[in-house]
Amino acid sequence: MQKLKKILSVIALLILIPILFISGVILVNSYIYPDEVPSFFGWKPFIVLSGSMETQISSGDIVIVKEVDKNTLKKGDIIAFKSNDIVITHRIDEIVIEDNKVKYITKGDNNNTRDEGIVLPEQIEGVFKCNIPKLGNFAIFIQTPIGILVCLSIPIILLIIIGWSDSRKNTEEINQKLNKQKEMEKEIEILKRQNEELKKK
Repeated sequence: MQKLKKILSVIALLILIPILFISGVILVNSYIYPDEVPSFFGWKPFIVLSGSMETQISSGDIVIVKEVDKNTLKKGDIIAFKSNDIVITHRIDEIVIEDNKVKYITKGDNNNTRDEGIVLPEQIEGVFKCNIPKLGNFAIFIQTPIGILVCLSIPIILLIIIGWSDSRKNTEEINQKLNKQKEMEKEIEILKRQNEELKKK
């Protein structure tokens, strides 16, 4: 039981420490650069709010994009770009050059038509690297008052359980030592009586 608890504690630390570190970096960046999307060494997470890229990316997923040289982008790449203060993750359907400027026409895989409007290089946040299914729903939940309360409560409850478990184990060890001591005292008392009886004889 003790070994299992240690293993679980190590696993929890290995998961929590990177998450807390990355969250801290993103939080600091969001305060330093309030007009920019928070990133971690060029990596940016976004929550997908629609099913326009199904079946590859679904609503409620978290997508991870990486900042890249815009000149390396090509038709077929999935990009995340800002449009009216909303980040959209769609595929490049065509690249055009107008007035010596590169512009991108995008389309959701699940949409019948191309997106309205042209995407400019400065709107692009990064190119799609991977997605984490449905984790976005959890990310939205933990931003609610109930979600914040749950996230704060879980570590406290875990600490209480671990503390109670350790306290119980210590109590059991103390009781075992006391019982052994009592048994030894009884044995000593019996030996004393036997010795006294032998002396009388």
